[in-house]
Amino acid sequence: MASVRFFLVIICFVVAGAGNVPGSNLLGVATAELGVHEVGGNNAGARVETYLAAVGLKKPEPWCAAFVSWVFKQCGYAKPRTGWSPALFPDRLVVKKPVPGCVFGIYFPELKRIGHCGFVTQVKGDWIGTIEGNTNVSGGREGDGVYRRTRHVRTICKVADYSKSDNL
Repeated sequence: MASVRFFLVIICFVVAGAGNVPGSNLLGVATAELGVHEVGGNNAGARVETYLAAVGLKKPEPWCAAFVSWVFKQCGYAKPRTGWSPALFPDRLVVKKPVPGCVFGIYFPELKRIGHCGFVTQVKGDWIGTIEGNTNVSGGREGDGVYRRTRHVRTICKVADYSKSDNL
Protein backbone atom coordinates (compact mmCIF):
# COMPACT_ATOMS: atom_id res chain seq x y z
CA MET A 1 0.00 0.00 0.00
CA ALA A 2 2.82 2.40 0.82
CA SER A 3 4.42 1.75 -2.55
CA VAL A 4 1.11 2.52 -4.30
CA ARG A 5 0.84 5.82 -2.40
CA PHE A 6 4.43 6.66 -3.27
CA PHE A 7 3.72 5.91 -6.94
CA LEU A 8 0.60 8.13 -6.88
CA VAL A 9 2.56 10.98 -5.27
CA ILE A 10 5.18 10.71 -8.02
CA ILE A 11 2.47 10.74 -10.72
CA CYS A 12 0.81 13.81 -9.18
CA PHE A 13 4.17 15.59 -8.93
CA VAL A 14 4.98 14.88 -12.57
CA VAL A 15 1.53 15.94 -13.82
CA ALA A 16 1.38 19.10 -11.69
CA GLY A 17 4.98 20.02 -12.41
CA ALA A 18 4.76 19.60 -16.18
CA GLY A 19 2.65 22.72 -16.52
CA ASN A 20 5.35 24.79 -14.85
CA VAL A 21 8.04 24.04 -17.42
CA PRO A 22 7.98 26.63 -20.20
CA GLY A 23 7.31 24.91 -23.48
CA SER A 24 6.59 21.49 -21.96
CA ASN A 25 3.48 21.03 -24.13
CA LEU A 26 5.34 22.46 -27.14
CA LEU A 27 8.08 19.89 -26.75
CA GLY A 28 5.55 17.08 -26.44
CA VAL A 29 3.95 18.07 -29.73
CA ALA A 30 7.33 18.56 -31.42
CA THR A 31 8.59 15.21 -30.12
CA ALA A 32 5.55 13.45 -31.57
CA GLU A 33 6.62 14.71 -35.01
CA LEU A 34 10.09 13.12 -34.85
CA GLY A 35 10.56 10.83 -37.82
CA VAL A 36 8.37 12.84 -40.22
CA HIS A 37 10.12 12.90 -43.60
CA GLU A 38 9.59 14.58 -46.93
CA VAL A 39 7.82 12.36 -49.44
CA GLY A 40 7.70 12.82 -53.19
CA GLY A 41 10.28 15.54 -53.56
CA ASN A 42 12.05 18.43 -51.90
CA ASN A 43 9.93 20.15 -49.20
CA ALA A 44 6.95 17.93 -50.06
CA GLY A 45 4.80 15.28 -48.45
CA ALA A 46 1.46 15.33 -46.65
CA ARG A 47 2.84 16.19 -43.21
CA VAL A 48 5.32 18.78 -44.49
CA GLU A 49 2.55 20.40 -46.52
CA THR A 50 0.45 20.54 -43.32
CA TYR A 51 3.21 22.55 -41.63
CA LEU A 52 3.46 24.86 -44.62
CA ALA A 53 -0.33 25.33 -44.81
CA ALA A 54 -0.35 26.48 -41.16
CA VAL A 55 1.47 29.63 -42.31
CA GLY A 56 -0.18 30.01 -45.72
CA LEU A 57 2.65 28.49 -47.77
CA LYS A 58 2.79 25.64 -50.28
CA LYS A 59 5.47 23.20 -51.34
CA PRO A 60 8.34 23.50 -52.21
CA GLU A 61 8.99 26.29 -49.67
CA PRO A 62 11.51 25.64 -46.86
CA TRP A 63 9.63 24.57 -43.75
CA CYS A 64 11.69 24.85 -40.54
CA ALA A 65 9.84 28.01 -39.41
CA ALA A 66 6.52 26.62 -40.60
CA PHE A 67 7.15 23.55 -38.42
CA VAL A 68 7.83 25.77 -35.39
CA SER A 69 4.68 27.82 -36.08
CA TRP A 70 2.59 24.67 -36.58
CA VAL A 71 3.71 23.32 -33.18
CA PHE A 72 2.74 26.61 -31.51
CA LYS A 73 -0.64 26.50 -33.27
CA GLN A 74 -1.27 22.94 -32.03
CA CYS A 75 -0.60 24.17 -28.47
CA GLY A 76 -3.12 27.02 -28.72
CA TYR A 77 -0.73 29.91 -29.28
CA ALA A 78 -2.00 32.71 -31.55
CA LYS A 79 1.57 33.47 -32.65
CA PRO A 80 3.98 32.87 -34.29
CA ARG A 81 2.48 32.18 -37.71
CA THR A 82 5.35 32.56 -40.12
CA GLY A 83 7.43 30.57 -42.56
CA TRP A 84 10.17 33.24 -42.38
CA SER A 85 12.70 32.16 -39.73
CA PRO A 86 14.02 35.69 -38.97
CA ALA A 87 10.49 36.74 -37.96
CA LEU A 88 10.51 34.26 -35.06
CA PHE A 89 12.81 36.52 -33.04
CA PRO A 90 11.03 39.75 -32.07
CA ASP A 91 13.22 41.81 -29.73
CA ARG A 92 10.73 41.57 -26.84
CA LEU A 93 11.03 37.76 -26.78
CA VAL A 94 14.77 37.38 -27.35
CA VAL A 95 16.60 36.03 -24.30
CA LYS A 96 20.27 35.47 -23.51
CA LYS A 97 19.92 32.08 -21.87
CA PRO A 98 18.09 29.27 -23.69
CA VAL A 99 15.78 26.96 -21.77
CA PRO A 100 13.71 24.01 -22.99
CA GLY A 101 10.79 25.24 -25.07
CA CYS A 102 12.60 28.25 -26.49
CA VAL A 103 13.03 28.74 -30.23
CA PHE A 104 16.61 29.02 -31.50
CA GLY A 105 17.87 30.59 -34.71
CA ILE A 106 21.08 29.98 -36.66
CA TYR A 107 22.64 32.80 -38.68
CA PHE A 108 23.97 32.06 -42.17
CA PRO A 109 26.52 34.60 -43.43
CA GLU A 110 25.78 33.78 -47.08
CA LEU A 111 22.12 34.67 -46.48
CA LYS A 112 22.95 37.59 -44.16
CA ARG A 113 20.13 36.46 -41.87
CA ILE A 114 18.83 33.70 -39.64
CA GLY A 115 18.25 30.83 -42.03
CA HIS A 116 17.26 27.93 -39.77
CA CYS A 117 15.34 27.45 -36.52
CA GLY A 118 13.91 24.87 -34.16
CA PHE A 119 13.11 24.13 -30.53
CA VAL A 120 15.53 23.90 -27.59
CA THR A 121 14.90 20.63 -25.73
CA GLN A 122 17.76 20.70 -23.23
CA VAL A 123 20.84 22.67 -22.26
CA LYS A 124 23.96 20.89 -21.01
CA GLY A 125 26.92 23.22 -20.58
CA ASP A 126 27.86 24.56 -24.01
CA TRP A 127 25.57 22.13 -25.86
CA ILE A 128 21.91 22.49 -26.76
CA GLY A 129 19.61 19.60 -27.58
CA THR A 130 17.04 20.47 -30.23
CA ILE A 131 14.10 19.29 -32.30
CA GLU A 132 14.13 20.77 -35.80
CA GLY A 133 12.11 20.48 -38.96
CA ASN A 134 13.66 20.58 -42.46
CA THR A 135 17.02 19.32 -41.29
CA ASN A 136 18.92 16.04 -41.61
CA VAL A 137 21.41 13.84 -39.79
CA SER A 138 24.26 16.25 -40.56
CA GLY A 139 22.23 19.27 -39.37
CA GLY A 140 21.73 20.99 -42.71
CA ARG A 141 19.12 23.70 -43.22
CA GLU A 142 17.71 22.05 -46.33
CA GLY A 143 17.06 18.64 -44.87
CA ASP A 144 14.42 16.01 -45.29
CA GLY A 145 12.67 15.60 -41.94
CA VAL A 146 12.13 16.29 -38.26
CA TYR A 147 15.17 15.30 -36.20
CA ARG A 148 16.78 15.64 -32.80
CA ARG A 149 20.10 17.46 -33.02
CA THR A 150 22.81 18.61 -30.65
CA ARG A 151 24.29 22.02 -31.36
CA HIS A 152 27.02 24.06 -29.73
CA VAL A 153 25.88 27.35 -28.21
CA ARG A 154 28.32 29.23 -30.48
CA THR A 155 26.26 28.15 -33.51
CA ILE A 156 23.09 29.74 -32.11
CA CYS A 157 22.49 33.36 -33.10
CA LYS A 158 19.26 34.15 -31.21
CA VAL A 159 16.85 32.50 -28.81
CA ALA A 160 13.21 33.52 -28.31
CA ASP A 161 11.10 32.58 -25.31
CA TYR A 162 7.45 32.56 -26.30
CA SER A 163 6.41 31.68 -22.73
CA LYS A 164 7.04 35.38 -22.04
CA SER A 165 4.36 36.24 -24.61
CA ASP A 166 0.69 36.86 -23.91
CA ASN A 167 -0.47 35.21 -27.12
CA LEU A 168 -2.30 32.15 -25.75
